Amino acid sequence: MPIRVSRVCSSTVLSCPIRNRLSLCTHTSVEETTDEILNRILAAGEDPSRTREHCVDYIRKLCSAGNFQAAAKLPQTLRGKHVFLGPPAYNYILEAAERRNDIGIISQVFKDLLESCGSIGLNSYLIVARAFGKHNTPAMLLDFIQEICEMELPRIDIVLNRFIHALAKCGHPNDAILVFENMKSLGCKPDLVTYNTVLAILGRLGQVDNMLRVFSAMETVDLVPDIVTYNTVLNSLRKMGRLDLCLVHFKEMTERGIQPDLLSFKALIESLGRSGNIEEALNIFDEMKHMGIQPSVHIYRALIFSLKKMGKMELALKFSREMNVLLQGSVVRSYNQN
Repeated sequence: MPIRVSRVCSSTVLSCPIRNRLSLCTHTSVEETTDEILNRILAAGEDPSRTREHCVDYIRKLCSAGNFQAAAKLPQTLRGKHVFLGPPAYNYILEAAERRNDIGIISQVFKDLLESCGSIGLNSYLIVARAFGKHNTPAMLLDFIQEICEMELPRIDIVLNRFIHALAKCGHPNDAILVFENMKSLGCKPDLVTYNTVLAILGRLGQVDNMLRVFSAMETVDLVPDIVTYNTVLNSLRKMGRLDLCLVHFKEMTERGIQPDLLSFKALIESLGRSGNIEEALNIFDEMKHMGIQPSVHIYRALIFSLKKMGKMELALKFSREMNVLLQGSVVRSYNQN
């Protein structure tokens, strides 16, 4: 019966023969000793968790000795023996290879991880994204993405979406955009999550024109923007001080039948307030409350700031009192929950 292993333990106690053999294998011919070591571990007849610990310890020793190729092959060999290591073991190899800037091993291990574990956490993507970001070689990155696309994974869109997000999160937004722009040519169709992610990246970069271009392109691929899409666009336009476009897209959203939420109103109210349209901001604020949406502290603070700037001190004091009541209510609710 297959032994399923899914978690890695950092502490491990090996029997003396196995421990000594593991130490020797990192200094002698890996090709000659790997199968022997694994057979010895598996022959010990221990429970799955102990078997896993021994195998992970072996991986750590190989990485410490610089034998990344052997460490990368080990999970594959184990799968053939019905021993499955979880993402933490793969991440250990990925991190060790990243420290040595071994992009070949990183590519190999990450692809093996995708095949063996299917759905993996963001941490694995971040390690790989950092490694490719350091190399800063677009051709190498696109070759890697093409190899991923050729793996015929069941949800390649999810894999690429997470990788795009990871690249941006690691400080490599241009690489993230590069992957997005080449998805179609690689045979992978960007979905709504892809577009929302890219819109957020372009917004953070302050590239309003490119952001709106990508937003408009959604119609050409029959993708309908959702509340996340509009909030992303509205928030970016707010940051750039583009009240005109903020109003256009807010109106478009409501005409599409998408009901604004707290984030939508926050972007619009702040944009109106900062541009001196305080009366309109107050009207939108009242409309939001009429819809049953509780104003956030951030909205109150934005209004108070704009009111003070316009010299409306009495009204600013009124909203300040309302905000304090809101804060006190939050404290009471938090206390009661505890």
